[in-house]
Amino acid sequence: MPTKPHINMMTAGHVDAGKSTLLGRLLFDSGVIREEEMRKLKQLATEMKKETFEFAYALDTTAEERKRGLTIDLMHRPLETKKWFFTVIDAPGHRDFVKNMITGASQADLAVLVVSTKTGEGVQEQTKEHAWLLRVLGVPQIIVVLNKMDTSNFDEKRFNEVKDEVTKLLKGIGYKMEEVPFIPTSGYMGDNVVKKSEKMAWYKGPTLTEALDLYAKEPEKPTDKPLRIPVQDVFTITGIGTVPVGRVETGVLKVNDKIVFMPSGAAGEVKSIEIHHQQIPQAIPGDNVGFNVRGIGKADAHRGDVVGHPDNPPMVAKEFTAQIVVLQHPTVITAGYTPVFHCHTASVACTISEIIAKIDPKTGAVAQEHPDFIKTGDAARVKVVPTKPFCIEKQSEFPALAKFAIRDMGTTVAAGVCLDVVKAEKA
Repeated sequence: MPTKPHINMMTAGHVDAGKSTLLGRLLFDSGVIREEEMRKLKQLATEMKKETFEFAYALDTTAEERKRGLTIDLMHRPLETKKWFFTVIDAPGHRDFVKNMITGASQADLAVLVVSTKTGEGVQEQTKEHAWLLRVLGVPQIIVVLNKMDTSNFDEKRFNEVKDEVTKLLKGIGYKMEEVPFIPTSGYMGDNVVKKSEKMAWYKGPTLTEALDLYAKEPEKPTDKPLRIPVQDVFTITGIGTVPVGRVETGVLKVNDKIVFMPSGAAGEVKSIEIHHQQIPQAIPGDNVGFNVRGIGKADAHRGDVVGHPDNPPMVAKEFTAQIVVLQHPTVITAGYTPVFHCHTASVACTISEIIAKIDPKTGAVAQEHPDFIKTGDAARVKVVPTKPFCIEKQSEFPALAKFAIRDMGTTVAAGVCLDVVKAEKA
């Protein structure tokens, strides 16, 4: 097991910013991906007529992803630096796959925001959407990588232009810029990813791996809180049985623990726990684990369930009060609106039953009581009623299970946090 402190890191940014290539390069130059694996990937990329995609293929493993040259699902790979043990979450940039990006953001301790410096790219619509989501979903640390510097001949002027665009964006949503490093890279060529670039003598700062060691802070591990593990997937493994997979958000999971899945209500006992294919006696917050459960079948637990101990089960909401920010909506949002709420790994249609107040996003003060509607750019406090059983917790108790994004018509309409929950009588 890794003895170094563990951090979940994700990449975010526009679909063509080169995130997967950057990560593939990072893993290859760090020695996680071996030479022969890289050779095969290069050959595969050539066969599929995607000549510059070999590094991306290290993370985009499904045939569909490789064919389309897009990251669809979340991919986890281990990476060690001098100081940390990272689980790298490659989150999709393409707008159809924002749901998985949200799951990634709700798990991440650190985000690498990748922005392309290619002429005509820079800050794009999705760069803005991802930056907002990282902020609202409370990803505490951010490192900005200005990628594809090879397309602008490693020009310092182009780096500064894009840096100014990104600074304006991040400052506007409340990031403290003195804590945000900017690194010029070429993921494809490998400049400033692991190895210092000789082509950018003007840049005196750290490479990406050095920045990870310098800027990453170890997240707090709320082991004293009740157990909460949102289920990401459930597998049936021959000879072992039912294995749910997820990240421990709070509490401690031990072998032989009795556990309950909410809202589905299934209960069982933990037979074994695994992390990166190694058995461990217990899992603590931040660990992405698979755990074999005695007494339940594959159909009893689902993605979106949350695991807890029976004496303090996860909260199933009858209704909840939330603070939201409307990121983009073509018209206006009124009471009765029923979009899909994505919270931890759950996606459930919920009705906004009441708009309690419009809020000044910078101060948090009430700007207007009971407005008739809210629109793009507004922040508001709302009452929400799920259309089916849904686990969500209060921000003050379980921040990781209180953050959500609201999606409708294939876009992220709003994002927010849950402030208070009215418990459902019977889940």
